[in-house]
Amino acid sequence: MKLKLRAIGTSMGVLLPKQMLTRLNAKKGDTLFAVETPAGYLFTPYDPDVEKQLGLGRAFMAKYGSVFRALASLAR
Repeated sequence: MKLKLRAIGTSMGVLLPKQMLTRLNAKKGDTLFAVETPAGYLFTPYDPDVEKQLGLGRAFMAKYGSVFRALASLAR
């Protein structure tokens, strides 16, 4: 999809077509993240740092899940 840079005050901006916003599940006021990849930039509504932290948390829970279940049963 071809996008055009436009002057917005003293900055530059890109207008995203409605079709692209729909695919990104983005709306006015949302934040998009520009992630640099070897192929260029990827625009995504997901914060890659948060995704990394969630991945670490999931791995931790998978490793120690039985301990957390045992502790939860004691709290009842």
